[in-house]
Amino acid sequence: MQLKHAIFATAILFAVPFSAPAMAADWTVDYDKSSLGFEVPQGGKTLEGAFENWTASIDFDVDAPQDSLIASEVETGSAKTGNKQFDGMLHSGDWFDASEFPTADFTSDNVMHIEGNRYKADGVLTIKSVTLPIELEFTLDITGDTAHAVGIATLKRKEYGLGPAVNADTVGETVTVTLDLTATR
Repeated sequence: MQLKHAIFATAILFAVPFSAPAMAADWTVDYDKSSLGFEVPQGGKTLEGAFENWTASIDFDVDAPQDSLIASEVETGSAKTGNKQFDGMLHSGDWFDASEFPTADFTSDNVMHIEGNRYKADGVLTIKSVTLPIELEFTLDITGDTAHAVGIATLKRKEYGLGPAVNADTVGETVTVTLDLTATR
């Protein structure tokens, strides 16, 4: 459970940067067509989950990505894995501590074009009052007024105080955040 909470928080924070690069100017995320998920090794398998509630504010210009501003807020209590036991643990004090820290936040510092449809967003992610730099790489395709971004980012759960007593052989230390976002302008 503790591992899942860490993964959910990470996924949400990464979702925002991916949403932003996919849009130009002010973009509105289509939450019905978008997902923010996470994956973490657990017990020899991969535990997958998603955040049900998150918001993103995206001001992105393809011609000037360096001037973009991406911000996201994820409700840590909305992390779900489909396993009630894990989901309950994710909300506990050892993981997201959703009652004390109801949100995780991401804010971009710099967005840059890499090549083709590939972008990178550098920013900061705050989980449980711990703020650390994070890097998100994603692809962005824009057709008319619709943008689609897909990407991943990784974080170390223990750096954010997520499951600090849980050994890496039980729940992996590295959490992969997955994004699949659609937005319109």
